[in-house]
Amino acid sequence: MDIQLKRGLLDVCVLAAIKSEDSYGYKIIKDMKPYIELSESTLYTILKRLESASMLTVKTAEHNGRLRKYYHITDAGLKRIEDFKTDWQEILSIYRFVTKEDEND
Repeated sequence: MDIQLKRGLLDVCVLAAIKSEDSYGYKIIKDMKPYIELSESTLYTILKRLESASMLTVKTAEHNGRLRKYYHITDAGLKRIEDFKTDWQEILSIYRFVTKEDEND
C-alpha cells in the first residue's frame, strides 16, 4: 500500500478511536486492535503528528500514582474525519472502476 495513503488512513483511525471520548495510548491501541494492528512507536508518532496539526490536544493527569497523557479530538480532527468520509466515496468509486473487469470474469 502507498505509504502516504496508509499514513492518512492510520491518522483517521486514531482520530476515530478518540472521537467519542478522551483516551490514552494503551487504550487507543486496544480499541483499534480488532480492526488494525498498531505498534506503540507508530501510535505515538501519529499522535505527535496529529497534535502538531492541531487535530488533537493533550493533557496529563495522574492515574494510579502515575502520569498519563490523555488525548482529546479538536474541531479540526472532527473535520478531518468528515473529510475522510467524503474522500472515501471517491476512493470507492475509483476502486469500482479499477475492478469492474474482474466482475466480468
